[in-house]
Amino acid sequence: MKDVYVFEYINENEFHKLERSLKKYNMLAYKKLYFDYYPSLKEGKLLGEVVSKDEEKGHVTYELSLPTDALFKKVHGTIKLRYHVYESDKIVMLDTLIPEDILTEGHQSELVTYKGVMISKEHSEKDMFKINLLNMIEK
Repeated sequence: MKDVYVFEYINENEFHKLERSLKKYNMLAYKKLYFDYYPSLKEGKLLGEVVSKDEEKGHVTYELSLPTDALFKKVHGTIKLRYHVYESDKIVMLDTLIPEDILTEGHQSELVTYKGVMISKEHSEKDMFKINLLNMIEK
């Protein structure tokens, strides 16, 4: 039988909240994560780039970029999955989805969109300014 990696979570409840928010607001990234990246990680194909190595604890931290809209990426940043791999124990420890702030806010309350991009209730003016600026630059 092939070596299979097991998924564990640093904070399972928070991670699942971020996943549900990702599913609601960015279905493309969610589908890619759930149907392509998770099975690959379970098979031991470590995706993404190495962010850090901790020799003491024996794990390597990876960040995997998920597909997203270009305008969303410019306003909120790239959506990334951060996870740790414990090679000796065959464990993939799922840490978080980045950007946490907009995904957490999206889970807590319904977010509105402005010109096709979700905006934060907390930083709505800043987000709308970025979107307007990017649209002006494109024209």
